[in-house]
Amino acid sequence: MSYSKTPPTRNQPQDTLFNRTRTSLRDALSWYSNLRRHSDNLPDVELQAALRTEIESLKSSLDKLDQGVIRIAAFGLVSRGKSAVVNALLGQKILQTGPLHGVTQWPRSVRWTPGTEGKVQVELIDTPGLDEIQGESRAQMAREVASQADLILFVVAGDITRTEYQALCELRQAQKPIILVFNKIDLYPDQDREAIYRQLQQLGTGSPKDRRLQKTLTEDEIVMVAAEPAPLEVRVEWPDGRVTYEWETPQPQIDQLKQKIFKILNREGRSLLALNALFQARDAETNMAKKTLEFRKAEAEELIWRFTKYKSLAVALNPIGVLDVLGGAIADLALIRSLSRLYGLPMTSYEAGKLWKKIVVSSGGLLLGEMGSSMLLGLGKSASAVTSVFDSASGVTAYTGSAIAQAGIAGYGTYTVGQAAQVYLEQGCSWGPIGPSTVIQDILNQVEPDTILYRLRQELGQQLDKVGE
Repeated sequence: MSYSKTPPTRNQPQDTLFNRTRTSLRDALSWYSNLRRHSDNLPDVELQAALRTEIESLKSSLDKLDQGVIRIAAFGLVSRGKSAVVNALLGQKILQTGPLHGVTQWPRSVRWTPGTEGKVQVELIDTPGLDEIQGESRAQMAREVASQADLILFVVAGDITRTEYQALCELRQAQKPIILVFNKIDLYPDQDREAIYRQLQQLGTGSPKDRRLQKTLTEDEIVMVAAEPAPLEVRVEWPDGRVTYEWETPQPQIDQLKQKIFKILNREGRSLLALNALFQARDAETNMAKKTLEFRKAEAEELIWRFTKYKSLAVALNPIGVLDVLGGAIADLALIRSLSRLYGLPMTSYEAGKLWKKIVVSSGGLLLGEMGSSMLLGLGKSASAVTSVFDSASGVTAYTGSAIAQAGIAGYGTYTVGQAAQVYLEQGCSWGPIGPSTVIQDILNQVEPDTILYRLRQELGQQLDKVGE
């Protein structure tokens, strides 16, 4: 069987988004590596040291993009033939295989150049069995590999067990495309994709997590292979009439899996690479924001209280009620910008305005009520100021009462904005014109139908909705 030697499809939108991904990661790396991004504070070496792991993660993701290497990891229980599948794809026996359990003791990776004229580089990763005795550390290692992988091959053989199905569901939580590879088909000739899919459906009648797997793994994503067929005894007839029997090892039946991988690489390889890098970048930026907020916690609390006191005092002393609402909104925006500068997180005036609107809406009417009360009390305060011109005693008393009440409400509103802004700055740091979350959403919006990413689009998008809405 021959394989296509054509390079990956030159999909212009996919290339554009891939370049945006590279730009997003480079900008993020440049921003967070800059010790002087905290404009109101001296460079903080301790904070930079605390962020070193996340900065290295950003560098690693960018290097992976520049190299264009797609990682394909093989998972499964022991003795399912994961190493044999990798060897069959490579066309040579590089990884050790054998009848004993646990031949693969740790993840191993090998470089593979498929039939794409060198346009795509692939790293095949073999992992230890997920069910080995005393294998919790290996299982943790496998989960880490899954987070780095762009595509997962889950290798099974024979009837799928409940343990295998649960392991498949756990891997599915990494939210990476999965191909179910049914190996040793030479030993199970009666199996077909439909029968395997029916078995998966029967196993997936339990929790909602199990049912989600059914929706994202289709019959088309089940591939039949015989990576290392069992030797066959063949009858040999010689010219002199002798008959002997010899053992012969058939060639691996791996064509279907190769074609499936080639198709994915050609249609959505760059999108897979970009998405994985973006998710890693988003997680790194979120962790950096979280650490930064914790590091600056005391300074942020002091800043919020300072704005609270100043706004309360300004509202109390201002005799014109209408200006209280406008000035209060300006003060809240200034607080958001100040918090952003304190944390060293990117924030424009436009983004500060959008964030303020989100906080007002999400407050459940609390801040809207504060603004309404401020307007009413402000008008009453203005009227009292006018009255004080004619009746100094009663006017001053009314003015003072309205001013104190309005100042308290205004101060409480500012404190609420400050507390909410910290949460939004932590969770929303990866949004923006070229932020990781924004580019992820753009990629998901443009994936083609009948692709693995298209079937994962809804689930992947749900990760973004909690922050983006």
